[in-house]
Amino acid sequence: MMPTFRHFLSLFCLIYFGSQPTGAQTAPDLSVVAHIEGHWKGQFSGGPIEAAWSAPEGNNIVGYIRMIRDNKPFLYEIFAFEQTEKGPLVRVKHFKPGLISVEEKEDADTYDFIEAKKNEALFEKSDKKVRIIYELRKRDVLVIRRGTPKDGNWEFTDLFVFDRSK
Repeated sequence: MMPTFRHFLSLFCLIYFGSQPTGAQTAPDLSVVAHIEGHWKGQFSGGPIEAAWSAPEGNNIVGYIRMIRDNKPFLYEIFAFEQTEKGPLVRVKHFKPGLISVEEKEDADTYDFIEAKKNEALFEKSDKKVRIIYELRKRDVLVIRRGTPKDGNWEFTDLFVFDRSK
């Protein structure tokens, strides 16, 4: 049996329209930041820093960064990456030694997911003034980059550079 125009048209429609999005796109999940999992160490502002993040589980990732100066605690950051309908959301609270909160009791810095590439996820603070990139630069190098608006674009600098702790 010889293929007809109708067969070609049906095949074309199946290939073309079958591969198009249906309009109901799913939000990215926490796998876009799974590359931060692990225990990390680095240097910041003249002292050691340490960070650790859990694997994604139960729609969240938890983690911390601790900063040391003059062999004493300087600042703690506690992170909660939570899955939402729009994608991952990051909440960060800062504490001085003694667990004295920098933010008000109920407040936390909140960052919305913007986009992800392989081993890199971009978030924007709720006030739209800061962006953060979590980047696995090499297999054992995690970099947190901070972006600020400049001349209509975003300018990013390395904020924290961590090596995977063995």
